[in-house]
Amino acid sequence: MKRRTFIKLLGGATASWPLAARAQQSDQIARTDDPVSGGVGFPAFIAELQKLGFTEGRNLIIDYGRTDQGPDKAFIDAAAMAHSNVAVIVASGPELAVQAAIAASSSTPIVMLANNYDPIARGYVASLARPGGRITGWFYRQPELGKKRVELLTEAFPARRRLAVLWDASSSETFEAADGTAKSLGMQVHSVQLEHPPYDFDAAFRSVALGSPQMLLVVSSRFFAPHRSQIAELAIRHRLPAMFNFSAYTRAGGLMSYGIDPVPPWRRAASYVVKILRGAKPTELPVEQATIFELALNLKTAKTLGLELPTSILLRADEVIE
Repeated sequence: MKRRTFIKLLGGATASWPLAARAQQSDQIARTDDPVSGGVGFPAFIAELQKLGFTEGRNLIIDYGRTDQGPDKAFIDAAAMAHSNVAVIVASGPELAVQAAIAASSSTPIVMLANNYDPIARGYVASLARPGGRITGWFYRQPELGKKRVELLTEAFPARRRLAVLWDASSSETFEAADGTAKSLGMQVHSVQLEHPPYDFDAAFRSVALGSPQMLLVVSSRFFAPHRSQIAELAIRHRLPAMFNFSAYTRAGGLMSYGIDPVPPWRRAASYVVKILRGAKPTELPVEQATIFELALNLKTAKTLGLELPTSILLRADEVIE
């Protein structure tokens, strides 16, 4: 039988999810439903694997699990992967992903794509240059970006001092960073935490409206992303200039977004997986972090809201939707 690399994907319903890889003697391609491939990053991951010599259906097998159904399901799926002699676990998305990967095995290398948590502050790696241990990967820097999004909102609308923040438990670290920055700038913060997915965004915005906010910061999670058009529409309906994590929200009708391009991290994750499969150790692979950030503006939404964005913001925009 041909030797294939068996990749299991433990994921949810949006763009970024845990994944595991192992070598196995098999002619079978194990598949379940595909909750991941709809995300913009995952196709780049597959393309990079192909570029580096791994093609699904030839020497690559992909099997999908989930992390969007609570911790119990995530830990069970990760443990099942570890018991199948996985060579690498790729834990992408919220902190739950890397927690499940760590619990599943005491020795399996882990490639993380750390979103909405700081892996150094949380103790998963010692430093970027020398992660030390069996975890390496990519750091999105979302907590730091949460602060910057608040600053950009205040620059765009300096007379507005009441800020609503929409978030959930998986984005709590980013929320805390944004909340601290807003309060340090003298803003009134109305926090609305969503619980028990799938979320009722109509009800969430009714809660947002109770605080009579003048601006909205959406601290996105994997449970928000599939509903970005609805969230953007609700922000417009409530006459709220809103800031988001990724440009996909702005293209869906959101006013502003500031964050990274989600494609490069997935490409780098693929390269790290291949390096480990070919013998590299995680401690030899420094953790990389985002260095390029994109400001996107939707001028059609600004016009709908009757807003005029300052020149300083317009000149900084990397993408403008008219």
